[in-house]
Amino acid sequence: MLDFDLADMYAVETRALKQAVKRNTKRFPSDFMFKLNAKEIETMVSQNVIPSKSYLGGALPFVFTEQGVAMLSSVLNSETAVQVNIQIIRVFTRMRELLSSNKDILLKLTQIEKKLLKHDHLHKKNEMELQAVFEALKQLLNPESEKRNRVGYRLANEKD
Repeated sequence: MLDFDLADMYAVETRALKQAVKRNTKRFPSDFMFKLNAKEIETMVSQNVIPSKSYLGGALPFVFTEQGVAMLSSVLNSETAVQVNIQIIRVFTRMRELLSSNKDILLKLTQIEKKLLKHDHLHKKNEMELQAVFEALKQLLNPESEKRNRVGYRLANEKD
């Protein structure tokens, strides 16, 4: 995202945003933020991303990646930036909790699967059914499994 869009989103002046970034350069490595060059600005104008070079006020804009947007919320001092930063921390904490609980469940599931499948007296059909159940459970618990289609009604303007 461009610096002036983020300044608007975080309810600060673009000048204040750039100053905050310059005061905290160690928090913004090249994979978090970079400056556009003149050729990239020309491309933005020619593709109607911005109306003209004068729209930028003469300065080369900063561009922020997803990580840079999150980091920016920690260096800005507007009410919006503070609230965004609090939400980011809450989301990451909740994600860690969910991943940890799913990891424990997956480990237990694997142990049960090994125990059941090594018994010789299981009929081949039962064994195949158990394997299918375990595979389905693993896919549900694995956060990296394929994205599932959402169930329910969709609004006309809503994408998959």
